[in-house]
Amino acid sequence: MMRNQILLRVAVSVLALGSAPAALLAQQANNSKPAQPAPDDKPVATLKVQAREVLLPVTVRDKKGAFVGTLDKGDFTLTEDGRPQTIKSFSHETNLPYKLGLLVDTSRSVSGALENERKAGGDFVDTMLPAEPRAKDPDQAFLIHFDRQVELLEDFTPSRDKLHHELDDMSATRQTRDDSQGPETTGDDRERPSRARGGTQLYDAIFLASDDLMRHQDGRKALVVFSDGVDRGSKDTMNDAIDAADRSNVVVYTIYFKGEEERNSNGGFPGGGRRGGMGYPGGGGYPGGGGYPGGGGQRRGGGEKPAVDGKKIMAQIAERTGGHAYEAKKRDDLEAIYKLIAEELRSQYLLTYTPDIVDNQGGFHKVVLKATKGDLQVATREGYYAPGGGDDSK
Repeated sequence: MMRNQILLRVAVSVLALGSAPAALLAQQANNSKPAQPAPDDKPVATLKVQAREVLLPVTVRDKKGAFVGTLDKGDFTLTEDGRPQTIKSFSHETNLPYKLGLLVDTSRSVSGALENERKAGGDFVDTMLPAEPRAKDPDQAFLIHFDRQVELLEDFTPSRDKLHHELDDMSATRQTRDDSQGPETTGDDRERPSRARGGTQLYDAIFLASDDLMRHQDGRKALVVFSDGVDRGSKDTMNDAIDAADRSNVVVYTIYFKGEEERNSNGGFPGGGRRGGMGYPGGGGYPGGGGYPGGGGQRRGGGEKPAVDGKKIMAQIAERTGGHAYEAKKRDDLEAIYKLIAEELRSQYLLTYTPDIVDNQGGFHKVVLKATKGDLQVATREGYYAPGGGDDSK
């Protein structure tokens, strides 16, 4: 199957914490037995959510970090913008189809772990997708790699073989003579200074995976992102990427691998304040970024740029979308981490509620879900966008 390449903004036709401790990581990976996909003879579940209902994926851990799967709605309190809400349903939807996305950083800084990433990603695909997909509403996954470009290697597919083929062939984007001039991506109406070489378009990859691929999908949706967390060259900010995930009801799991530091990286902590910053909507300084394109820190007076904390960035992306941040301290950790993510996805609850105040303007609303037992750790999205805003008409 010919590869479908996404050059950012060109193919946009449908717009719609911390690390696990090493000992716990190894223990959970060895003890976990991933649940098998539902057999074909069972009816496919459908989650019926009314127009004004809010859907929240929820993961609960005990104080030792183990998943808790025996709770019901009476074990939680929920608020929206500080107002108490009534939980309508809270349950495991084990037969509801998965829509999964693997986003793999193939930049030079993490190239040393690429072979381990191929193997761990392939095992994850085998765990989450059945060998014989059901005919109706099968579990599906797609594969994107990103470095100086974002490329869709395999669109939504229930086929393990297709994903394995693309994982095996996955490599960094080749440098061409034409790439030495002008922006790294084309087709966007926002002018910005060109960047000749290098780049890791982490935020653009998450934005496109959420907004282009996930937004109009049903079922349980999650992205797994492997990267060193340092964005170089994206047109979207971290906040743009998180907003896109929120609008699409996508949970993002991140795997941080420090890798090797690249020279001439953008500094600063991208995407600073929630939903916008100073200067332009969505960021500070330049359109679509904080200071310099790609969300890097703004240089002043030719001084040194501050170092980027990629681990902190990956943690924020996961936490704010209701996922979990992992750290692969060495390449061999990747297989265990992917097993933990598969276990978490199989342990996830789905919560629904109807907000007490109707918003037809598409505003963002902060939600807080707490367990009545104080020793339980609850992870869910930080909020949602109400329907009715301008983006929902696209």
